[in-house]
Amino acid sequence: MLEIDDIHVYRDQTYVLQGVSLQVKQGEIVALIGANGAGKTSMLRTISGLLRAKNGHIFYRVDRTKQKTDISRMSAEQIVELGISHCPEGRGIFGELSVKENLLVGAYLRRDKQAIAADYRSVCDIFPILGERANQSGGSLSGGEQEMLAVGRALMSRPRLLILDEPSLGLGPIIVENLFNVLQQIKTEGVTILLVEQNAVMALEYADRAYVLENGRVTLSGSSAELADNHEVRRAYLGGI
Repeated sequence: MLEIDDIHVYRDQTYVLQGVSLQVKQGEIVALIGANGAGKTSMLRTISGLLRAKNGHIFYRVDRTKQKTDISRMSAEQIVELGISHCPEGRGIFGELSVKENLLVGAYLRRDKQAIAADYRSVCDIFPILGERANQSGGSLSGGEQEMLAVGRALMSRPRLLILDEPSLGLGPIIVENLFNVLQQIKTEGVTILLVEQNAVMALEYADRAYVLENGRVTLSGSSAELADNHEVRRAYLGGI
């Protein structure tokens, strides 16, 4: 579904992605793990059009019957229209808007009112607390509820590929486990997921495959089971030896 081919990205004068290549297949959960400053967030922002690669290409297969589309020079709005939705680090909710209004913002490019209403109900089925608090301001929610809101808002664009940046950040263990169970449910409903996550234990438990990013380069890749058994990964990210 997604193919990153040798991309090079600078942020100001900092060389943040140095020839990164990776693939995401239809129906997978793929995790990117690595230390702070490794380039993980920059990777996601480049895919979604918020950063521009200096060199290299990002190919996206809009559906199984079409040729790959090079999205590396497209705007963020065009990329969302193609079916890629980005849930950012820090959640980025609109604190003054109600929960319902925040969710409907996620459908801003859509015009199919009946389908939007159906998707709103579906998101509230996935996250019942959002339906219960539909008229509360987004800023009044707890951290875990705000993460649910951010994921729900991303789903309102009806993505084929959902990109998540540090969804467990600042959340307690039970909330994190519940959130990852929901992501597994979203996957079974046909949404492919690319995930950046510092909680490497949780990421490798739920992902199908993973890439390790260090200093702007992919240094390891493989199935989650393979990486969980890798001595260097265990030492650096899993608290093992």
